[in-house]
Amino acid sequence: MFGYIAVNKPELKFKEFDIYRSYYCGFCQTLKKDYGLSGQLTLSYDLTFLIILLSDLYDDSGKIEKVRCMVHPTTKQTTCTNIYSKYAADMNILLAYYKCIDDWKDERKLHMLAESCLLSTDVKKIISKYPRKAEIIRSNLDKISECEKNDETNIDTVSGYFGEIMAEIFCYQDDIWAENLRKMGFYLGKFIYIMDAYDDIEEDIEKKTYNPLKTVFLENDDFEGYCYNILRMMIAECSRAFEMLPVVENAEILRNILYGGVWTRRDIVHNKRTKTTKD
Repeated sequence: MFGYIAVNKPELKFKEFDIYRSYYCGFCQTLKKDYGLSGQLTLSYDLTFLIILLSDLYDDSGKIEKVRCMVHPTTKQTTCTNIYSKYAADMNILLAYYKCIDDWKDERKLHMLAESCLLSTDVKKIISKYPRKAEIIRSNLDKISECEKNDETNIDTVSGYFGEIMAEIFCYQDDIWAENLRKMGFYLGKFIYIMDAYDDIEEDIEKKTYNPLKTVFLENDDFEGYCYNILRMMIAECSRAFEMLPVVENAEILRNILYGGVWTRRDIVHNKRTKTTKD
């Protein structure tokens, strides 16, 4: 995952941020408990959003505990964990494992091979537990890899494959909420992929690595506006599906992320890029 789905902290109430952090810390502790340090290192903000969403939607307030960790060795941190923390941890490990395999195949990064070996035993268990989800994730990552090999420039096509991955991950179970959860995941996945391409464009051009936005960046006079409009459409569709769900208890935290937090990194990159251009 890329870590773009985070809170807009200045706009959150103190109590709301404490709730968000308890889920995030709980996710971190679940990764450590279930998958050790190598699993814990895969932690990102993106699936914390999913944990809070599913916990609220299915009315599971979770187990509250106080724990110490390496980051905060002197002060115990409040954690909130439940079955959705474990589910998100499983999905996170799957994504991290397949990403390591792809990086090893494409760029021969030895540390990625080593990390995939550390995760391989656990991944076999996850695949046996979620065979359909594992297959969908794997097949769509293969499609993305094929797009990279073919230098695909259609951002809608490539981001759509990552959207399908997130749609499957967001759909915890096939029930009355599945359709809207899939829509949320699909458009949020597309947003994440496009945002990552937008963020890395200069570096990818310099290193001559794949980025579906290269042609737009080099030939479109309004690259910033072009990307912003696409990203805004993705979040609009995601938010529309979100508002159809009966989320109540932590709705404001989730809205903070969807309507503010997702734009934090984009604003930083945009402001830096605009300033550099003016200078």
